[in-house]
Amino acid sequence: MCGIAGFVNSREQPADRGVIEAMTATLARRGPDGWGVHVAGPVALGHRRLSIIDVAGGAQPLSNEDDTVWVTYNGELYNELDLRPGLEARGHRYKTRSDTETLVHLYEENGLDFVRQLNGMFALAIWDAPRQRLILARDRMGQKPLYYAELPGGGLAFGSEPKALLKHPEIARALDPESLARYLFYEYIPAPYSIWRGVRKLPRSHVLVWDRGSIRVDRYWSPP
Repeated sequence: MCGIAGFVNSREQPADRGVIEAMTATLARRGPDGWGVHVAGPVALGHRRLSIIDVAGGAQPLSNEDDTVWVTYNGELYNELDLRPGLEARGHRYKTRSDTETLVHLYEENGLDFVRQLNGMFALAIWDAPRQRLILARDRMGQKPLYYAELPGGGLAFGSEPKALLKHPEIARALDPESLARYLFYEYIPAPYSIWRGVRKLPRSHVLVWDRGSIRVDRYWSPP
């Protein structure tokens, strides 16, 4: 179990390193083995790590060869050993043995369709610096949690747990009474809702694309 968090500002407003460090710190119990952040221009990505694969070299956030694509990721990619040889044959150069690195190379190769090739349990965020595009995705069965909230002015924040989002100064700690009613009726809160107003849960089998302020959420897989 790891924890991820991050945000992207609109209008090229520089990201505040202190904010992402505070967001990431709330997830310490999910990742006791290490932590890292990546802050560049309007984006900030954070990670708390539980080391399992490539203990020495798999620290996150992690990038591609030229640091133009970054990922922060919670989960395990079951078909990584099937995907890696083909990516290496097409010229992608790996610097770790971690399954995380396959995500950035697969995205480089296939764009937004990369998520359709993933077999695993995961919640992930990919930042495409040249396109100024943020991608969030959740596994087919929804084993790994992922929450997000739109920021005033067109930005977006995300995290493995709502408490990470609530550390962002532009997200209010306001209860959503409609979601409270859902909880009392269903005894749980169904996606895409959460108990906090403005905070949403990305549904399983869905991908969210933030593209310079516009947001699109699509389903990428349905059970046969």
